[in-house]
Amino acid sequence: MPAQKTLILGIGNTLLCDEGFGIAALEYLRQNYHIPENVDLVDGGTRGLMLMAEILECDFLVVFDIVLGGEKPGTIYLIEDDEIPVRANFRHSMHQACLADTLVSCDLAGNRPHAIVFGMEPFDFQRLEASLSPQASAMLPEFCRKAVRELQRRGLEINPLQNAMPD
Repeated sequence: MPAQKTLILGIGNTLLCDEGFGIAALEYLRQNYHIPENVDLVDGGTRGLMLMAEILECDFLVVFDIVLGGEKPGTIYLIEDDEIPVRANFRHSMHQACLADTLVSCDLAGNRPHAIVFGMEPFDFQRLEASLSPQASAMLPEFCRKAVRELQRRGLEINPLQNAMPD
């Protein structure tokens, strides 16, 4: 049986401080972990519905992004499938369309993959700044460690690189 095709998608706007957290987390994962061949890492930026082609080709979608959940900044969220439209509020971001709308469109097109969102409550997502806030930057190792632990629990063989020691 072939391994499940997995897409790990980092989304956000890297010009608005912590809005770029999902992309920074994706890059941290790329630099510090071994990614199996059945897993694609994609910087989705703010492409919204233009990501449908990649999403339609996967069986399991993992999204890294900020989430406006109302908790204190730095809170890490895990949101799954039907909870995404209710709990993952992306509407205040610069994304072209929210993730929930894109998943509904994929469903209408015939393939809505199982989806989970790993999100972080941002510290600052409205200031025009082409880098993460120091607090969000400091959260990258913990965020990726928690995401990897959950993905391993679900059967993905993502492991730290030998020469990288994620904190």
